[in-house]
Amino acid sequence: MQFITLEEHYISPAVRALAPSDPFAAFPTPTIQKLESLSNERLDDMDAGNVAIQVLSHVPGTYSPAVCTKTNNRLASAIARNPSRFAGFALLPMGDPEAAAAELERCVAEHGFMGALLDNHIEGRFYDGVEFRCVFGKAQELGVPLYIHPAWATEEMVEHYKGNYGQEVAVAMSAYGWGWHSETAVHMLRLYASGLFDEFPKLKIVLGHMGEMLPFQLERIIRVAGRWGLKRGFAEVWDENLWITTSGMFDLAPLACLLRTTRIERVLYSVDYPFSDNRTGEKFFERVKESGLISGEDLEKFAHGNAEALLGVAVRK
Repeated sequence: MQFITLEEHYISPAVRALAPSDPFAAFPTPTIQKLESLSNERLDDMDAGNVAIQVLSHVPGTYSPAVCTKTNNRLASAIARNPSRFAGFALLPMGDPEAAAAELERCVAEHGFMGALLDNHIEGRFYDGVEFRCVFGKAQELGVPLYIHPAWATEEMVEHYKGNYGQEVAVAMSAYGWGWHSETAVHMLRLYASGLFDEFPKLKIVLGHMGEMLPFQLERIIRVAGRWGLKRGFAEVWDENLWITTSGMFDLAPLACLLRTTRIERVLYSVDYPFSDNRTGEKFFERVKESGLISGEDLEKFAHGNAEALLGVAVRK
């Protein structure tokens, strides 16, 4: 089986040098090397896990319009060298929403990018404010998805996770241990509650990590959100505006929950490379197949067909 994966990261060394603090400094050197690779090492790792196409996105961070443009141009050059294997999600300067909308349009028009991956917040600000409407409106106009991805917690956010344990535990809990996912779920609910999907009914949003905890709570969310006075119910938005990837989650239980709440056409295989290994992802796919949770033609949809339909790309037969 060949795969298209949608939450696969890289890092620009130039961007990393500009950061006032480097959240990746503690990561193992091999991980940093894989993040920086946009050629042979990455392609070899893709081949090892039968990944036909990676949709590349920059790791989380807040950057200026000029830095985003430079970074996106560098990614476009890497894609041009391997157009059958790489595609791109744009890095947007969400601190300047008008510039972010313009950069999204430029990246789609000039470079053929598939959409953009957005940090879950910009220095603690979520995107339900009216100032961010121009970015979502541009995405709907262009017909491309926006992938909302967890972001590092601000110092104020980390305070919420501190307790009778070390600082390193609080930071982990605020990030990959819990907060990344719960905060992204809250963000999705904020977007819905703000009327975003009433205003932009054709907007395409992608969430990773088996839906960032939302599938487990979906029935209750639908019931409660029905009292919020919006035109479109949350069930309708979930069914028509959301796509969910499995990035970084390789367990059958959350997948079973996701499949009970979400049409198979909206469930997409992904890995979260290089923080997760492509071979681990492929082994998970085999477990899914053996379990019978997904079978027949639906396995093709999960592996690459749904991504092809969403993004307008195709694996080589």
